Amino acid sequence: MAKISINIKEGKVDKVSDIIVGIDLGTTNSLVAYIKDGKALAVTSKNGKSTLVPSIIHFDNDGGIIVGTEARDKLISDPQNTIYSVKRLMGKSYGDLENFDRYFGYKIIDEDNDSLVKIRVGDKFYTPIELSAEILKVLKLRIEKDLGEKINKAVITVPAYFNDSQRQATRDAGKLAGLDVLRIVNEPTAASLAYGIGLSPDENRTIAVYDLGGGTFDISVLQIQNGIFEVLSTNGDTFLGGDDFDRAIIDFWIKENNLDSNILNQNKELAQIIRLEAEHAKKSLTNNDNFSSSINDLHLNITKIQFEEITNSLVQRTLDCCRNVISDAKISVEEIDHIVMVGGSTRIPQVQNAVTTFFGKSLFNDLNPDEVVALGAAIQADVLAGNQKDILLLDVTPLSLGIETVGGLMDTIIPRNSKVPNKVGRQYTTSVDGQKNLKVAVYQGERDLVNDNRKLGEFILKGIPPMPAGLPKIEIQFILNADGILKVKAKELRSNVETEIEIKSQYGISEEEMAKILIDSIQNAEADMKIRGLLEARNEANNILLSSDKFLIQNEEILSIEEKTQTKLLIENLRNSTKEEDKDAINKAMDDLNIFTSPLAHRAMDVNIQKAMKGKKV
Repeated sequence: MAKISINIKEGKVDKVSDIIVGIDLGTTNSLVAYIKDGKALAVTSKNGKSTLVPSIIHFDNDGGIIVGTEARDKLISDPQNTIYSVKRLMGKSYGDLENFDRYFGYKIIDEDNDSLVKIRVGDKFYTPIELSAEILKVLKLRIEKDLGEKINKAVITVPAYFNDSQRQATRDAGKLAGLDVLRIVNEPTAASLAYGIGLSPDENRTIAVYDLGGGTFDISVLQIQNGIFEVLSTNGDTFLGGDDFDRAIIDFWIKENNLDSNILNQNKELAQIIRLEAEHAKKSLTNNDNFSSSINDLHLNITKIQFEEITNSLVQRTLDCCRNVISDAKISVEEIDHIVMVGGSTRIPQVQNAVTTFFGKSLFNDLNPDEVVALGAAIQADVLAGNQKDILLLDVTPLSLGIETVGGLMDTIIPRNSKVPNKVGRQYTTSVDGQKNLKVAVYQGERDLVNDNRKLGEFILKGIPPMPAGLPKIEIQFILNADGILKVKAKELRSNVETEIEIKSQYGISEEEMAKILIDSIQNAEADMKIRGLLEARNEANNILLSSDKFLIQNEEILSIEEKTQTKLLIENLRNSTKEEDKDAINKAMDDLNIFTSPLAHRAMDVNIQKAMKGKKV
């Protein structure tokens, strides 16, 4: 039965649909689909022209947010406030993007640490999670208009190669958009479902799914038996896709026109114009032998042969992954029954020819490669809704499990709806110099603060050898068996000191309690994200303050009076900002300090290396 919620403010009754939707949150485009009259259907825009929502977000001067086609129009006129390819940033640290930031029209904060990346727009700072949530909100609104009902349950797909932090980031984006994400599904599984592979209960197939999208590539080998999908192996590159084919064309044109390689950094508007022309050229060369265009005095010409020459290494990188995935699956190429093609970049003839030659079989590419993953996600959602009985979904854990970290934050280790039995490990370190003991507190729930979740137990890892903060390597392992019994282990890897606790559920959670926990997590998602963002910014700032103070002491001799004075002012500004409740002010103070001190740090490193090498022969 559908639930009814009362909209008190407008005096309307909003029907909450029982439909679970499938969402493909893509690098270039995103879309939403559902099952209608037993068939998967991708939802179109209000004019019925396109199922695709460009994964682009624009921030206007009044603080408004535009997503989709209208935002794409701002790529040239306002590139610094127009964000694209957010999926490439999901779960990434600053270091991951070191060689790619010049290709983005917007500013990525490039601090030299392992913190997750942030994007600066004016004086505000956004995470990829917050930006992805804006895309998901538009998809949610699109299907709600189509159905005339509220939607709050979804299945969201991710590349099979996505790691835990990238999957968790996708989950969090869904929650922030007001969606209860019932399952994160691998895109290859969704694609095979869209082709009907695995829907028959007596089917026995081994398939390869070649997925080359706008920003990510993965190749997966799946074994399907009696409605059970098992990923035998997966390989790929979360930083390889259509964007890289575009970039190869851009680099080709820069060379052909004898331009300075830094021109993209110096002129963001020109960079976006050339990037969009490169994308146009790539699509044109699918059916034509050459492409010709010009911008001002720049001649943007390229032939299909030239395009295939400059992108051959990219295609070969995908084939290298194919070789690895076959090897890891411990099968031969001949044992693959079907090759399913996914992603808009698989329209490139060179790609299709290379994959056909490699596997020696014709390709499954009849469905729209842009829609196939969303259609499969809708089928998977239909399975979760209980409408298809022949496909087995392995048992899952109903609520997330994690530990308390600095600032009272919940760090989820096993997300809800993860398959059981399950085993996940994650590494942590100490936050205080000489710390000998570490308390591990285990929680269950969906909120960002442990105070809002349920505590399951705690124990203390004793006898950690005294070391500077950040040096110990402490691995926390969660082992959840098929009976729902959780064993938590903690081990300091340098000294092999370890301990463990076994947590048995003393009382079960009723369906009503579980529903309340999930509803609370969605209703409070925005507030929780603000609190988490503030606490994480403070934690990061405190680490920077500690290292900055040390830097001034250790390098006093090589810094000028003006440099020391300005650094101290920026440190004090950062210290003061941590006492306030403004996350963006803290991030801005960190960014200002980083911009000023980066060249000083490089100079200090050079001086210290020279001192260390003095009198030595190399």
